[in-house]
Amino acid sequence: MKLYFVRHGQSEANVQMIISNRALPHSLTELGRQQATALAQSLSSVQLTAFYASPIVRARQTAEIVASLIDLPFEIADALREPDCGIMEGRRDEAAWAEHDRVMYDWMLQQKFDSCLAGGESFHDLRARFGPFIDRLVAVHGDTDHNILLITHGALLYLMLPTVLTNIDFAAVRELPMPNTGVIIVEKRANDLICLEWCDVKLAD
Repeated sequence: MKLYFVRHGQSEANVQMIISNRALPHSLTELGRQQATALAQSLSSVQLTAFYASPIVRARQTAEIVASLIDLPFEIADALREPDCGIMEGRRDEAAWAEHDRVMYDWMLQQKFDSCLAGGESFHDLRARFGPFIDRLVAVHGDTDHNILLITHGALLYLMLPTVLTNIDFAAVRELPMPNTGVIIVEKRANDLICLEWCDVKLAD
């Protein structure tokens, strides 16, 4: 089994620097739509078996474009949402981003996993939805040659992949890129999930 994790295309929230991880109406930009089209073309040689996407608008729109071009329907997976940022949702001011970054620092550098923004999710909350979802994929597809596409978000990938991958930790991901529509390829080997490639950075053979 291989998992193809993809960050969504560029969105209005990316450009305007808005914290938009809940049900806010920030769509893809024109560049984001072009990126989604290019993503579909880059995946044309991969025989995909299943396709999942975050319900957040920018990820769902990316998935819709890809699905229309590769002729494979996708399923919405709530486990692939970005971390809910509570009362900071919809804000773009420096104070809001400082609080956002403080919590990311707590999680990734201090292992303060109970830390969260007021009204938002903790690291434990993220893991409680992401971990079982990955476990289900492994249970269904783990011993097959299936290729699974998952369109999601940068912060979720930075935070959650170190919890399920054998060869990636928080220190490693801080040095790795995460461009819009960047692809992370993961393969199941024996009982391990191994990151083969992270947004064009080769990590394993």
